[in-house]
Amino acid sequence: MEKQLATAAYWVGILSTVIALITRGLALVGIFAFSPNNSWKQNPVSYRTFLEGAVLFFMMAIASGVIAWGKERKA
Repeated sequence: MEKQLATAAYWVGILSTVIALITRGLALVGIFAFSPNNSWKQNPVSYRTFLEGAVLFFMMAIASGVIAWGKERKA
């Protein structure tokens, strides 16, 4: 189960990273209106949201991988 969780979390982390890079790139060329000074009412989702999500999923993948590795080592 831990291997499946680690794999799923890894790929969701990759997807979140790609979305963060795309939205950041669009913000740089002015297509995606992002300003760090905007309040949450003006721009509720920014590239930062996806970046923090990616970090969360990568950490979950690492933790699940370590647990699976530990269980394999015991057996």
